[in-house]
Formats: sequence, C-alpha cells, structure tokens
Amino acid sequence: MGVDFGTTNSTAALFDGDQVVLVPLEGADPIMASATYIDRDLQTSTGAAAIGRYIDDNTGRTVELIPEVVGETSSFVEHGDMDHPAPVETATNKVYGAAVVDSGLQGRLFRGTKRLMGDSRVRRLMVFDHPFRLVALITPLLLRVRRALEQQVPGVNFGHLGHPVNFEGRDEFRNKTGLSRLGEAYKYAGINEQSFYPEPIAAAVSYLHANPDATGEYLLTLDFGGGTLDFCVLRRGGGSHFSVVTTHGVGLGGDHIDQRLFRTLLFPLLGKGERWHRRGMDREIDTPFPFEDYEELLVNWAVTYTLNQNKYTTPVMECIEQGEAAAHKFRRLRELIKQNLSYVVFQAIKDFKAELSEREEAVLDISEIDVEVRLTRSQFEDLIGDLLDQIEAALEQTLMLAKLSADDVQIVLCTGGSSLIPAVRNILEGRFPGRVVEHDPFTSVAAGLAIANYHGLTA
Repeated sequence: MGVDFGTTNSTAALFDGDQVVLVPLEGADPIMASATYIDRDLQTSTGAAAIGRYIDDNTGRTVELIPEVVGETSSFVEHGDMDHPAPVETATNKVYGAAVVDSGLQGRLFRGTKRLMGDSRVRRLMVFDHPFRLVALITPLLLRVRRALEQQVPGVNFGHLGHPVNFEGRDEFRNKTGLSRLGEAYKYAGINEQSFYPEPIAAAVSYLHANPDATGEYLLTLDFGGGTLDFCVLRRGGGSHFSVVTTHGVGLGGDHIDQRLFRTLLFPLLGKGERWHRRGMDREIDTPFPFEDYEELLVNWAVTYTLNQNKYTTPVMECIEQGEAAAHKFRRLRELIKQNLSYVVFQAIKDFKAELSEREEAVLDISEIDVEVRLTRSQFEDLIGDLLDQIEAALEQTLMLAKLSADDVQIVLCTGGSSLIPAVRNILEGRFPGRVVEHDPFTSVAAGLAIANYHGLTA
C-alpha cells in the first residue's frame, strides 16, 4: 500500500506483486484535492466537498470584519461617600483590537497545508477561536484515504508513505519536523506501521515496474508538484534492482508560479502603480497608491479577507471616488476584497496555466472582477524566466551531487503536475535530447510507493 499526500492532490495505490490498483478517493476518481474545510460547528469536509462548501459559503459574500476582543480591564467603582459608605463594585470593560474577525465567515478552507509541515515556526492556526495544530488539519484527509483503502483491504494499517526530498522551511530541522508531523497525522488516521519513502524515487520505481524492458544504467527523475521540486538519480543493477545515487530538492512548485502570474498580470489591473490623490489641510496630497500594503495578503487567498478593514478599504474608496482613469482598477480591487473572490481568482489562474500547457495562447477570463488577459506561451515563459533558471540550477546541482554529466544519464523521467509545463520539458530535452519520458504525472508516486511497500524497499 502506498499513499501520496500532496500539496495540491492526494492519491493512494495497492500492489499485489503483479498489478497496481489506484484506490478511488473521489467517487471513481483516484485523485482527491488536498483540501480541508472546517465550519463554525467545527465539522470537517475534505476533498471536492471541502472546496464546494467553501465556494458556496463564501463566494460573493460581503466580508464584514468586527473588532477582536483582546482582553478586559477591571476597575473599582465606589457609589457612596465618607459619611454614607456603600459596597465597592468592580466594573469590567472589554478591550478591542483591530477589526480582523470576519463575523460572517461560515468556514475555513485549508489547501497547501503540506507546505507548512516543515516550518517549525508555524505551530497552530486559529479556526473560530480554536487553535488547530497542523497535524489536526491534515488528519481528516489521511483518515479519508485510509477508509478508502479499507474498502479494498479491510483492516489495513500499514504502508509506504511519500515525502518530499526537502520540506519547505528555513531551518536545518525542517525535514525532521515535517516527517514527525506527517507521522503523527498518519498515526491518528490509523496507519501505524509507517515507512516513509522519497517521492521522486517512488515515481522511478513505478516507471521501472511499468517498463521492465527499458535500457540504461542511470535514471534521473524530476518530480515537480505544487509545493516542491524534487530530483533523484538511480543506478540500475541486474533485473529490477537499483541503488540510489543522490536526491535533491528545493522549495519551488506550481503554487509559486501561480503567485507570479497573479502579481504580474493582475496587480497592474487592480491599481498597482497608480496615484492616490486626497485633500490635505491646505493642499492636495498626491502620492503613489500604497499597493505594497496589499500584495502579500492578495497572493495568499486564505487571508485576503483581512483586507476588509478601514485602513485598506478607505484609500481604495477614495481612489474610486476621484473618478479618474484608474477608478475602474480600484473598483476591481474593491470587489475582490468585499466579495472574497481571491480563491476564485487563483482557480482561474490554475486553469489558465494548464491551458497554456496545451495551447500556444490562452485567455485569463475572470468575469467576477471584469478581467480578460490574453497571453502567449512565449510570454508566459518570459514571465517565469527566473523560476525556470532555478529549475536549471537545481538540475545542475543534482548532476553535480551524483558526480555525473548529462551524457551519463540514459532515462529522464518527468512527473508531477507542474512538469507538464512545456518550458520545463524543454529544459530537460535541451540537456538530455531524446531521453525524456513522461510517466503518470499525477499517480506515479502513489503507484511506486505501493510497489516499494510490497518489495520492502527502503531509502
């Protein structure tokens, strides 16, 4: 049995020594969105149902923030005087902080939680005044996977579990932290016998099983998913035997590309670079609109609603009321904030990116904020040029760690959803002409984990 809990999607597979079976997780579909939704009653939904509930409950809803109670003060109140003393009473008053509590929020959606697993600074996330550990946020997903596995293998409580070569995080203990948290969550989900296995190696295992007649001594895998970019190099021995030469991983994934598209294509249409005019005491004040105060909250959809505070909305409304040429841009920004549309925008960006992998030109059409942007694949590749440079640098680092040249590698395997970007394939074809193969970009890791589990492989 193998489970691939991914940043964007999750899959699971079984292997009986001959055939790999992908486990249905979303109806008959083996691919389930790695999404958890928690409502005000702390009831949890996962997968497509989680996303559907979030969209139904929040899209188009006007966000209204109320001040958060941050404490209380007490004071003594005397009603009498020296001649007529009265009992002393205690008066208690609440202390309010900034307006950051969304009173109409029906539930919180969590996606990409895997990206936080290795970050020791992120311990808990608040959900309706309840602190949730990261482990608690992913356990419902893993529990759903185990129950789906039980439909195929009753009582299953073991398996090979995938992990990135390097978790995202800033300290040297990020991998230890990430694996510890994953292990705890899997245990709560009922998978007690755990064997963690690197995801790019699992993809290679799956490929070698599916292609027993493939020739070549060295195989390099690129696993490019939503959160990380992972590599491995295997040296093949006789039959199905192999040894791991090296692994390498960096914190670069499809989510980073989505944010780049948001910043580059949409920020200028939302008011970035425009001027802010307002009346002062004795003169008109003319300054650049402080768009930098909005940027990080816009590209992190889960907290975009916090922009609905006076300190953010007042400048936007003043720019709209000016009635100048850029007013329509600030109306878009107002609608995005007030109607809580950030998640819808990011989903449109993901679809747009996928279309550019299939076509030479695509249109980013977001009717909710009256945006229509046409982009060619060549322009897209220019926008992410520095990210493509990072991919090339990571590839070079992998070859250096393996003490190999590109000519030494006979098979280059692509997997992960972001590996479908043509520019990524072109990088590999340029270094390994005629040796690049694509193998089940969304399910190869789970399949390889199940095969590795059957054969008792460790890494």
